[in-house]
Amino acid sequence: MPAFLSGRMEVLILTIPVCAPARPLSRAPKRKLPRGTVDCHFHVFGPAEEWPYAPGRSYTPPDATLADYERLAQTFGICRSVIIQPSPYGMDNRRSLQAVSDSRLEMRAVLVVEPTVSDAELGEYHRLGARGVRLNLLFGAGLAVETADVLARRIRDLDWHLQFLADVSTIDDLPRLVQRLRVPVVFDHLGHVPAHKGTRNAGFQNLLALVREGLAWVKLSGLYRSTGLANTPYDDTRPFIDALIDANPRQLLWGTDWPHPSIAVPMPDDTDLVDQFGAWVEDEALQQAILVDNPERLYGFEPYVG
Repeated sequence: MPAFLSGRMEVLILTIPVCAPARPLSRAPKRKLPRGTVDCHFHVFGPAEEWPYAPGRSYTPPDATLADYERLAQTFGICRSVIIQPSPYGMDNRRSLQAVSDSRLEMRAVLVVEPTVSDAELGEYHRLGARGVRLNLLFGAGLAVETADVLARRIRDLDWHLQFLADVSTIDDLPRLVQRLRVPVVFDHLGHVPAHKGTRNAGFQNLLALVREGLAWVKLSGLYRSTGLANTPYDDTRPFIDALIDANPRQLLWGTDWPHPSIAVPMPDDTDLVDQFGAWVEDEALQQAILVDNPERLYGFEPYVG
């Protein structure tokens, strides 16, 4: 490698931030989650020497193994999960799909793919457990919206969904975008609306309307990505959860977002997060819908009878 390129690579590597690791489990939750609970958002990272990261990634995570996650799932009462392809792996989905294959849990996957992915590849991904494609609208939104149109056409016959990483408060034409795709659309982490903007924000109101009409799903996850507070409970996010439940609880999902990569607040305690959800969503029928019934519909899990 020429010396000038080597120097540029060293600078690139040095400027990629390294994430804090997830905290070790401190205790079991005050109440286990309902039987059949589906964790709809988590990641697995590494070991780094076996599963290298993309050179242009925005962060470097510490190892967060499948065994670590399965211990957390057993402690909380999670019996089914959906692994989400994380950005440090780019479009190399092999680590996520390997986790689906290796896990003792029943799993689905949401991948990141090129619009030019072949039908044969999509079919193989489906066989391996994929049920959706994730698309980042936080950066380069214009190009991403065009990509969404193409991907929606490609996945429609597979009954997959598009999952958006997007701050809905910045998307003026959200209803038109969702309506024209004609596939299920999922917004993770409360739609990424900064809590200080409030629930009356026009973008969040558009999201509520889509949820109300059954045209969009939202994950009640990653509250620390919206909060203006440093530690749990992230009380400034509760109005968003209450508004989404009031709009249509049949379109809501939940996820741990473990191991909480690339966050701007101190690393939370996972048990505190589960207890916080249980305190805010106390109704057992509502928990059953959000944690069990809704993800069964979206991801194609069989009704839980275990």
